[in-house]
Amino acid sequence: MRFERQREDMVRQQIEARGITDPAVLAAMRKVPRHLFVSEALRDQAYGDYPLPIGEQQTISQPYIVAEMTQALALSPEDRVLEIGTGSGYQAAVLAEIAFRVYTIERIYPLYTRARKLFDQLRYHNIVMRYGDGTAGWAEEAPFDAIIVTAGAPRIPRVLVDQLAMGGRLVLPVGDQYTQDLIKVYRDENGLHQVNLGGCRFVKLVGEHGWKP
Repeated sequence: MRFERQREDMVRQQIEARGITDPAVLAAMRKVPRHLFVSEALRDQAYGDYPLPIGEQQTISQPYIVAEMTQALALSPEDRVLEIGTGSGYQAAVLAEIAFRVYTIERIYPLYTRARKLFDQLRYHNIVMRYGDGTAGWAEEAPFDAIIVTAGAPRIPRVLVDQLAMGGRLVLPVGDQYTQDLIKVYRDENGLHQVNLGGCRFVKLVGEHGWKP
């Protein structure tokens, strides 16, 4: 009950108050138990307006950023979504509340195993996981209706753009190792289009098509 109240306050004060209006995103943020995606020691801070460490020098993103990126994907219930960087698993769970299927890739093995157990525990049967370098995407399952990258890239990986379906949307942070801009790329019959959604700060996207290990 305590966490339900905190979750409702998070949505009203941090997310709706900043202009997130997509009903499906708001419903997902109200439903997913964010406190289960952080360590027990940090559960009292799980619904705070900031990122939190999850180990392995990685973080769970600030709730507003999760909501903003999810809204930017403009998801429908039939969509197949690729996530690069599972991390805690929280973003994938939010996506899974809205989309038909979520494919998510994590390169850090302890995070991969922890998230997989949590997805099983919470019965997210529409999440498919892979361990490995996500910067190359998931060619066997492409094309995707939406792709989300949850770490900062030095540039937009062409290999991910190539895995977008017609009408597909890609949202990712692009910039240097300290600050990035949140970029949305979308494909229609006239080609590729790009929109800057504003400044953000993420950990580095490490891999063949990101920052080198």
